[in-house]
Amino acid sequence: MRAHEIPPGILPTRRSLYYGGAWHEPASGLYADTINPAYDEAITQAPVAGADDVDAAVRAAQAAFPAWASLPPARRADYLRRAAAVLREHALPLAQLDSLNNGNPVSALLNDAGFAADGLEYFAGLAAEVKGETIPMGDGNLNYTVREPMGVIARIVAYNHPLMFAALRIAAPLAAGNTVVVKAPDQAPLSIIRLAELVGDIFPPGVVNFLCGGRECGDAMSRHPLVRKVTLIGGVPTGKAVMETAARDLKPVLLELGGKNALIAYPDADLDKLVQGIIGGMNFTWSGQSCGSTSRAFLHESIHDRVLEAVARLLPERHKPGIPIDPATTMGALVSRAQLQKVEGFVASALEEGARLVSGGKRPADPALAQGFFFEPTVFADVQPHMRLAREEVFGPILSVFKWRDEDALFEQVNDVDFGLTGSIWTRDLDTAHRAARRMTTGYVWINNTSQHFLGAPFGGVKQSGIGREECFAELLEFTYTKNVNVKLG
Repeated sequence: MRAHEIPPGILPTRRSLYYGGAWHEPASGLYADTINPAYDEAITQAPVAGADDVDAAVRAAQAAFPAWASLPPARRADYLRRAAAVLREHALPLAQLDSLNNGNPVSALLNDAGFAADGLEYFAGLAAEVKGETIPMGDGNLNYTVREPMGVIARIVAYNHPLMFAALRIAAPLAAGNTVVVKAPDQAPLSIIRLAELVGDIFPPGVVNFLCGGRECGDAMSRHPLVRKVTLIGGVPTGKAVMETAARDLKPVLLELGGKNALIAYPDADLDKLVQGIIGGMNFTWSGQSCGSTSRAFLHESIHDRVLEAVARLLPERHKPGIPIDPATTMGALVSRAQLQKVEGFVASALEEGARLVSGGKRPADPALAQGFFFEPTVFADVQPHMRLAREEVFGPILSVFKWRDEDALFEQVNDVDFGLTGSIWTRDLDTAHRAARRMTTGYVWINNTSQHFLGAPFGGVKQSGIGREECFAELLEFTYTKNVNVKLG
């Protein structure tokens, strides 16, 4: 371990599982190293939950559910606001911890605790809005509906924003009256253990529960008979596995999965802003590890060469891999050796299939980065729709550039993938912008913008990019069911 790379006081003091308002050693006694991707070195060990631990955590959540569901919405909202305040107070050390454990730059992760706190406060404000309606039935009948909480909700979160996803995604189910069991990503569990230390005692025992583990843990959560809904932020294969397991008990799911997202540039786009949007939309800061990255840039033939040249020139200036915990770093490491090898495999297949490497394409030469999972920001041009790079999610720092001429052919290519999460359109013409937005088969569209999320705006995908919407009022309703009550009047 490189102790000088770990700021004092940021590691969690516990190395246990948190459920039922208490800390527990894993039933199997199993612990696993968790890695610093910048050096491929162990930071510490994290507990590995198995099926027995999941059962104990879910039963604790189920035991806490009736009392939590019975609380007035304003009381539940108070708990959420208290948790938000704690997150804001500890934003810097939480960002440092995530940076240490998942390889993303600390300067970018600083926003994560704040956005999660915003989300807790947003759903706290909506807690009293879980309402039903009256339905006219004529004389002699009173008919109304109520929204009821479902029970225990399983939340499985991803490694690219562990703290933010865990803290933000407990907000809606808790506001609606459910209890929650969160599974940390096995690649980067430390910030979620720390989150349990910070906010666990705020809530009544069993209301929020935090587990660490791998596939067995996630599978046990998905199949547990007391879990009423399973949610996942992750890849498509994992989403399919969760959905298949949950289907055995007819459990509903909420899935935010992968993307192969398109950025479309029209001839009249503001080229300076477009270049910045292409670079920013690819999320090179996160080494491309973002499901919403606009990893396919479709440039009209009249601007293609100028824009491509500008991107290739500016990209190395904007994003150069560096040690993630350094505040000056603008691009971090990939989360694991497996992810690094996956990215290298995409580069090899793109070259073999005839794509043209414009920049990057290899690990950086800096000796200080030699042991870590770093990869240069990479751009390929002359990418064709049949290529693997054009169709599969890389989840790494590779941008594919396409040239287009005919708009109908363009949208055939844009929509001819299995994904439909986000899209970005660049034009100064209002008619063009709205027409293009209608033609994109995605759940979320930016016009002259990329990457931003806005609380209140529904985020989610279509096709294999997911099921359901989050970060909005609809997410709150995802964790309720409608009960109809009919009263026969005398």
